[in-house]
Amino acid sequence: MNTTQTQTNTIKQAVYTGIGGPEVMQIVEKPLPEPGPGQARVRVLTAGVAFADLMVRFGTYPSPPPPGSPLGYDIVGIVDKLGEGVASLREGQMVGALLPHFGGYTETAVVPEEWLVPLPDGVDPAEAVCLILNYLTAVQMLEEMADAQPGEKLLIHSAAGGVGTAVLQLGRLKNLEMYGTASAGKHELVADLGATPIDYRNEDFGERIRQLAPDGLDIVLDPIGGDTMTRSYKLLRRGGRLVSFGLLTAREGDKSAFLPNLMKIAVRKLWPDGRKIMFNRGLPPYTEKHNDWYRDTLARLFTLLQEGQIQPVIGAKLPLDDIARAHELLENGAVSGKIVLYTAACEKTV
Repeated sequence: MNTTQTQTNTIKQAVYTGIGGPEVMQIVEKPLPEPGPGQARVRVLTAGVAFADLMVRFGTYPSPPPPGSPLGYDIVGIVDKLGEGVASLREGQMVGALLPHFGGYTETAVVPEEWLVPLPDGVDPAEAVCLILNYLTAVQMLEEMADAQPGEKLLIHSAAGGVGTAVLQLGRLKNLEMYGTASAGKHELVADLGATPIDYRNEDFGERIRQLAPDGLDIVLDPIGGDTMTRSYKLLRRGGRLVSFGLLTAREGDKSAFLPNLMKIAVRKLWPDGRKIMFNRGLPPYTEKHNDWYRDTLARLFTLLQEGQIQPVIGAKLPLDDIARAHELLENGAVSGKIVLYTAACEKTV
């Protein structure tokens, strides 16, 4: 992917204008920002689109940014100006960053130094941006929460999505025995990534798992919530762990799906059964408290990408101007893997 070097006094941002469908995503112009002390200005090349961005539109994201704000958590770009006191970076350096409070849908971002992680040579910015939110989330759940061990049996729901494909690639490196729910058209991808695919639309995933793993599962990673979480919990063996994240049911008109099913599990937990349920409250709050972990883990992921040990699945690459289309694709589950936005500074790969 080639980059250009132009810079003007204004920049484009993709902002949400209120609660609603993809049409509430609009392109606006803003003044070129200046970095303050301890910050660097980054000319953004690529940015990721995530389900958290959709939740802001749905009105279900906790403490959302105000309307008129750019969404997006993950960016890759080139440092083009350093604020006072920044010593670990240099102008012209390619970096990646997780933005703790959104702001990635932009041509230029001002980012605190401690959130910027240099990319190794030869890494493609479209592939690198896939690692920042999705693969960090996968590592957080596999290592920090579920403590996955070689040979353990893992079920990941929405296995063909951005986080799902990340979990499968990292799980294969850990020698996990993996199962993944996905629609039939995405089964080839799930199988290629080392998991046994399960067609959640046309078969009971619980019955299928009981056939494949009659002794129960060690780990379930559930981004759906609702009844899926309750049914998944029942598939755990003694000592099994369920990690709930994302909550795909938490969209407008479906806000009540989570609590009743959580109460079902809570009642079960009144009698200890040797199984554990954990809730991932989001990557940004975790990384704010564990910045060293964030920097070290992201650097490790960038190295794995450079070495060819992981290969992000990119479902679509779209220009920033097509932000509404990007949201539509993600909301409809129309693509596998990650949706990546690119700016005018980064030409689309041919």
